[in-house]
Amino acid sequence: MTQANGENSRAVADGTAIGAEVSLSSLLKNGLVKVGGKACGRIQDVIVKPRHNDYARVTGIVAQVGNERTFFLPNVIMAVGADAVELKSEKLGHRHRELAEGEISLKSDILCARVIDVRRSAMVKVYDVRLGRLGDGWAAIALDVHRGRWLGFGSHSTHAAHDWRNFLPLGRENETAGEASPTWIGRLKPHQIADLIEAATADEQDKLLEQVHSDPALEADVFQELEEHSQAQVFKSLTDVEAAEVLARMRADDAADAVMELAQHRREAVLDLLPDAERTKVMMLLGYNEATAGGLMGTEFIALPEETSVGDALRRIREATTDQPEALVTIHSIGPDGKLAGALGLVQALQANPDLTLRIAADRNVVTASPSDDISKVVTRMADFNLLSLPVVNENGVLLGIVTVDDALEAALPAHWANRPRA
Repeated sequence: MTQANGENSRAVADGTAIGAEVSLSSLLKNGLVKVGGKACGRIQDVIVKPRHNDYARVTGIVAQVGNERTFFLPNVIMAVGADAVELKSEKLGHRHRELAEGEISLKSDILCARVIDVRRSAMVKVYDVRLGRLGDGWAAIALDVHRGRWLGFGSHSTHAAHDWRNFLPLGRENETAGEASPTWIGRLKPHQIADLIEAATADEQDKLLEQVHSDPALEADVFQELEEHSQAQVFKSLTDVEAAEVLARMRADDAADAVMELAQHRREAVLDLLPDAERTKVMMLLGYNEATAGGLMGTEFIALPEETSVGDALRRIREATTDQPEALVTIHSIGPDGKLAGALGLVQALQANPDLTLRIAADRNVVTASPSDDISKVVTRMADFNLLSLPVVNENGVLLGIVTVDDALEAALPAHWANRPRA
């Protein structure tokens, strides 16, 4: 990267041709609007329209020309430099208008605001934006999130800036209206989004939750990843109907935990709004102590009659697209009396003759837990027998649920683990 007069040149790996970089902060501080080399106004703002996983194209320059705030479309811009924007004619501008749908102000929405650094899954503050020529127009191509020395004072034009596409702004909707592409939030995994929500300010949380709410399935996954105290805070902002809608999409065990984080006077009302099948599962789980196998188990599992063939069992797993993958690592066989009769690991099932029945292929010496077993007993048993899931049965041997290895690990870790320093 070379540097001259506050501008940098950027080489983009995908071959996109980008001209010399211009510092937005310098442009706002000293930038003039010129026509034929003669100054006629001062730069006030740059308006852009972000697109999914792409650079934000400049859709206008706002300048103070005399007593008027004037908006210039990109087709009248001839050049953008470190201290001036050269126009074809100042008469081609018009009075400043409101932002169009999908547009954002770099000065108000990005500069000095916090954005999501996708690579680090963290909120970072923007100290400068870099503009560059992109094809036949201009675009915001990079962000400077380097705080610098002396408490951040001084010029940021010499700092290295990072590709715009590695960041996600929160200020406004940042996709073109009607664009058939996934929302920006889809670039992050549920646990990353949950971490962001927990570290965000109240205003930032509202913006993140608004984005997450647009994808109901993702919303449920994110809520499952939130720490209990964070869940409680978020649920406070939801109506009973909204809370029930989120809980209905969560796994029953996570939904039961979340219900306990609701204010006591709301629990019955929210439970009554759940679909019958989901409410039955949640109510059953609420009857167990959370520090036991019953409180830890989930109600998603594959349990089939022992005369089912291995091939048919694998087909059932392929069809269980809405179940969590951790709950599908074991196939359980059920005897004629309704009791748990055997267990077959997914790898063993794939390696077995598909025509064999579960009665023959499954291990009939099944390691199980009782609903009242404490967490230490559950974890020890899973470790001793190298289990990825542990079936929980009642006193009659009927399968009630399973404890998955991820839930067992989370329960076994110290309470302060969630507050550990992030990498």
